[in-house]
Amino acid sequence: MQEVAEVFISCKKEVHYSRELMLSQPALVRVISGEMRIAAADRSYRFRAGDTALLPRDQLARMSKLPLDGHACVAISVVFRKDRLEQYYKGIPPIVEHSQEPVIFADHPLLQSLFNSLQPYFDLADALPADIAAFKVEEAIRILRAIDPATDGLLGHFEAPGKIDLVTFMEQNFQFNLPLEKFGYLTGRSLTTFKKDFKNAFNTSPGRWLTHKRLELAHYQIVEQRRKPSEVYLDTGFEDLSHFSFAFKKQYGYSPGKLPGA
Repeated sequence: MQEVAEVFISCKKEVHYSRELMLSQPALVRVISGEMRIAAADRSYRFRAGDTALLPRDQLARMSKLPLDGHACVAISVVFRKDRLEQYYKGIPPIVEHSQEPVIFADHPLLQSLFNSLQPYFDLADALPADIAAFKVEEAIRILRAIDPATDGLLGHFEAPGKIDLVTFMEQNFQFNLPLEKFGYLTGRSLTTFKKDFKNAFNTSPGRWLTHKRLELAHYQIVEQRRKPSEVYLDTGFEDLSHFSFAFKKQYGYSPGKLPGA
């Protein structure tokens, strides 16, 4: 199986690119052009050219990349693999407090130097060779710790999510289109335990409950906020417009594009 690139550049030319974001490893992202938006259940962020953010692992959000001022969204990402972080932090006292919030950096000469040094490689390819990437990842760790020691709370924490309240989490995050295994992981449960606890809490299956909740949210956005079905289906957890339209009509008796009385 091919390894995921650790340092790479992405360029999205679509008018609107959007997908669920749940990183298995922390990542440092620098926006070169365009705009990147990240929307979690209770907060949102907007990044433009020159902005840099350290994103935590195991946090649910939706990431959107959009053109801005005629320029596509171009971003450089540095992904911090767990094995590299564990090796780096081996000789450092254990990190007691950990952070689950993105760390947003003001522009800094060290960050400028890091990303400027990557540009010649990206003139040749979209990702750095593994041996060069390893050096750049360690350089990035050292730079982040020099700029803000609090980043240790994000980079130096390696434990899996602990068991949390299932009802609260699902009510806040149902709109994210994830496999049930991922919902289970994020709530600190195996798939079997997740399904069992879900049935006890909601008296229905996860699949039925998720579909119903997502359709309720979509219906509200279409009827009350006057959004178009093509704008709504991804944001409410559906993979494609045709499946969304079929499920919507089955639940409400009319298609999402033909509201009663419209």
